[in-house]
Amino acid sequence: MKLTLGILQVDDVLSDLVEDHGEYPFMFERLLRSANNNPQLQLEFVTYKANRGIYPQNIDEVDAYIMTGSKSSAYEDTPWVLRLAEFVRTLHQQQKKFIGICFGHQMVAQALGGEVSLAQTGWSLGVKQTIPNPAADSCLWRGQSFNLIYSHQDQVVVPAPGTEILASTDSCPIAATRLGKHILTFQGHPEFFPDYSRALYQLRRPVYPSETYVAAMASLEQSADQDWVARLMIDFCLSAQ
Repeated sequence: MKLTLGILQVDDVLSDLVEDHGEYPFMFERLLRSANNNPQLQLEFVTYKANRGIYPQNIDEVDAYIMTGSKSSAYEDTPWVLRLAEFVRTLHQQQKKFIGICFGHQMVAQALGGEVSLAQTGWSLGVKQTIPNPAADSCLWRGQSFNLIYSHQDQVVVPAPGTEILASTDSCPIAATRLGKHILTFQGHPEFFPDYSRALYQLRRPVYPSETYVAAMASLEQSADQDWVARLMIDFCLSAQ
């Protein structure tokens, strides 16, 4: 059995970090290969640099898509962001399996009739508990809370019509969503591990409030549930529509 995943790359890792940590598609590939506990399942990956206008020639040349995070905003009025929003609308119309991470989570809302803006609470950084919405369908994670590493300043304030809010954090009321049986999104970063996050926060320290930075660095001593979320992502891509 084979699952081919298309990684929609919408940003580049900072040049000071790429040698030690790789680009975002590598992070996802490493995460998902490590989490795959099915010896009968072969994972394959194709990268599309959407931030440079590179897209699949045929939407069905992969089984599912994953969109990376980005320092850009989903509401930017720039050509590549507008084209990306149109691609997301196409994925939705064709009910193609899609997982949005951070910027990808926000792009789903922005492209499909919701709203994204700067969070009133400011930067959200570090390991945070993601708490299931008790009113949501719990079949994905059976009401289980989990930890992920976060790094965002924008967040979804109005979900797209028809969206089910699956989970929240202490500072992000819409931290995970599902739309139909084909779209799943997370504001947190399952592909981020503490070593990369620590290096990223240190490099960006001048832009963070000092107390936010200190708390975020301390939080990285906690464990995060990347493998568990990654297995959930694989199962979602394999599940029937």
